Amino acid sequence: MRKSNLAGCAVFFDFDNTITHFDVLDSVVENFSVDKKWMDYEEAWKKRKIGSKDCLFGQLKSVRVNKKRLDGYLHKIKVDPYFRKIIALLAKDGISPVILSDSFSYFIKSILKHNGIEGIKIYSNRIKFSGDRLLPVFPHQHPSCTTCGNCKSNHLPAGKLDKRVIIYVGDGLSDLCPSKNSDIVFAKGSLKKYLLKEGKPFISFGNLKSVYNFMRRMAG
Repeated sequence: MRKSNLAGCAVFFDFDNTITHFDVLDSVVENFSVDKKWMDYEEAWKKRKIGSKDCLFGQLKSVRVNKKRLDGYLHKIKVDPYFRKIIALLAKDGISPVILSDSFSYFIKSILKHNGIEGIKIYSNRIKFSGDRLLPVFPHQHPSCTTCGNCKSNHLPAGKLDKRVIIYVGDGLSDLCPSKNSDIVFAKGSLKKYLLKEGKPFISFGNLKSVYNFMRRMAG
């Protein structure tokens, strides 16, 4: 039997606008903010004047939503149907994909659960509820990184003994660092623009169908 080329891979996914069809975190901030101050933080982040931790901390000061109302919003969000197919394909080679996100685990787990997906390893930021306030917690911030709330590269395989091929799928500014430390990169959005500018190799994708088809060909 021919050995699958996926067998020696470690696979990582961004969440917002990669597994989902839009940026869920941005939509929560936009839909539940009581003022427009969040836009100033968004602009400063896009211009790289502040990191995502400061951006998120500032933006959530404007958000007012209780747990019940937030749940009702999150439960309606669908994920790309090909994500489930990718999970099944990778499982044949004993691979469990990992989600790396600068959003919040509460959002991600809620959305995945209501799409029938559980048991996926997630490294992300966290939130605490205080009435109608969302309080951010950043358990994975790297002390030497001022850009990300969750240092995604810190979760990638490291060391000379780990020979796995790293596949990374992402779309945004928070994916710049891990994309530099991955072997195969699928990119769209601002990540694609950055990699084009830097002349770094990547595979362009619009949705996860093309990612699934690539991995299926790898599997043979």
